[in-house]
Amino acid sequence: MAVASQEAAAEAAGAVAGNKVAWGRMNFPLMSAIKVIWNQVRNVVLSLITLYLILCALLFYFQRSLLYFPTALPPGAACCIEKLSVDGAELTLSVKAGPGNDAIIYFGGNAEEVSATLDEFAGHFPEHGIVLQHYRGYGGSTGKPSEAVLHADAQAVYDLVKTRYSNIAVVGRSLGSGVAIRLAANNPVSQLVLVTPYDSILSLARGRFPFVPVSLLLRDKFLSIDYAPLIEVPVLAIIAEQDQLVPHSHTDVLLNAFAPGISRTVTIPGTDHNTIGSEENYYAVILEFLTQNR
Repeated sequence: MAVASQEAAAEAAGAVAGNKVAWGRMNFPLMSAIKVIWNQVRNVVLSLITLYLILCALLFYFQRSLLYFPTALPPGAACCIEKLSVDGAELTLSVKAGPGNDAIIYFGGNAEEVSATLDEFAGHFPEHGIVLQHYRGYGGSTGKPSEAVLHADAQAVYDLVKTRYSNIAVVGRSLGSGVAIRLAANNPVSQLVLVTPYDSILSLARGRFPFVPVSLLLRDKFLSIDYAPLIEVPVLAIIAEQDQLVPHSHTDVLLNAFAPGISRTVTIPGTDHNTIGSEENYYAVILEFLTQNR
């Protein structure tokens, strides 16, 4: 019986060893398959990370090309041009002299050729001197635009206009609303008009590129919301009913940052971000506001 037990034990041990060999043979192709799949997944993940980093790098490098769209000075506009030398550039100003002490400084949108609106401003505001600033790179102004130089240039334009007029209203449209609000926060102005304004370019960019660390990449943030609480003069916000570029929620955030009673809002029906300036009542709304808040 002892011999039989030993034989049974040997058979069992042999069976176990056989099973291990069989499992090893089965396991080898399985492990190989897992390794292949892992390598493929790793390569896909690394490729996606590389593409993401390339996208971030491209957005960082070309960001100002996505924000500023310089326009050339059209033929015939030279008759109303004045040049202003500033640090690192020479600015073009479209101007119309006024008969009294009132003036309007206008900062346009990121693709606007502001001299095209000079006749409209002059016709609707005959008692005001009109100064329309062409950003660096726009309308014959030299240099390249950036947030820092736009604010510095706006201050230089204001300082010039202040030598000629005592009451200065500041109007900013779209991108220019960010220039206008900061200028008004740091200088005495009579009124502030913001057309299709935003809370910040940073906030708009976050909404457009939610998958990108915009706060780390964006150079020109235009934080209008930081300057709104500093405004102490009457503010008019003109909003396009169908604004497709600046969602109304961003405008609302900005308006809520002003001191109570400072701002009023007018929405122009049937207009979008680009057509609002062509609407029949656009200039009449501004004129009424300036007249009522002298």
